[in-house]
Amino acid sequence: MKATGTNAIDETFARLRASGEPAFIPYLTTGDPDPDTTVDLVKAAEEAGAHMIELGVPYSDPLADGPVIQRASERALRHRVTLADCMKVAVRARERGVKMPFILFTYYNPPLQYGLERFFTDLAEHGFSGVIMPDLPMEEDGEARRLAERTGVHLIPLVAPTSEGRAERIVSRARGFVYAVSSLGVTGVRDAFDAGVDAFLAALRRASPVPVCIGFGISSREQAERFSRVCDGVVVGSAIVRIVEEQLDALTSPDPEKKRRGVEAVRSFIAGLKPRTSR
Repeated sequence: MKATGTNAIDETFARLRASGEPAFIPYLTTGDPDPDTTVDLVKAAEEAGAHMIELGVPYSDPLADGPVIQRASERALRHRVTLADCMKVAVRARERGVKMPFILFTYYNPPLQYGLERFFTDLAEHGFSGVIMPDLPMEEDGEARRLAERTGVHLIPLVAPTSEGRAERIVSRARGFVYAVSSLGVTGVRDAFDAGVDAFLAALRRASPVPVCIGFGISSREQAERFSRVCDGVVVGSAIVRIVEEQLDALTSPDPEKKRRGVEAVRSFIAGLKPRTSR
């Protein structure tokens, strides 16, 4: 499959740039607590103001993820949620009227086992605009990058604080946006961030041909607004996944009204995270 047209991530950032609005990108672990509920939560996230969404592939050895997302992966894997199931969730969300771009977050091994060429072709055919593979270093991403370019799916780099020269090399080839990691370590809610994070973001923005968004640890509207002043958007993961965990009893209830209240609780929390700050 060859790429055609403009990528939806690029279109979204162009629209946000024109309005001076930062990008708001929630993360959900696909299949937590089950694929049907994930579709409900994706729709709720868009209703809450999300501009794009990351759908995480549950994985048994998630090296970059903290305990909240690890537990979410374990719950999804108990339902035997596969990479193919994650792609189907995006299609079903589109059928429910969701318009925002989809970004797949996956470790490298599932796509490798799936077959890289088939993986990128299927990503495009299932409506994904981007993919993040946190354990794929730039020295080894040649085949994935070639297939991403061919299919029109943006291979989005994850950049942690590192030497300025290496960071510049990583972002110089970026597509879609650069995912800046707020600090070293795994995902998870944080009360404070490294003192050098603003300088790190400034260096990335100078070097990057695409927008720079920050994630890992953002868990409140105040933090989202603070970072929206110095970069192009924020990604919120663990804080949302933790609310999903807290609402498991409702989200897995056979009572439709109880389940609706669980979805609404997650929607309300996501809406409360969205930055109000215009850049």
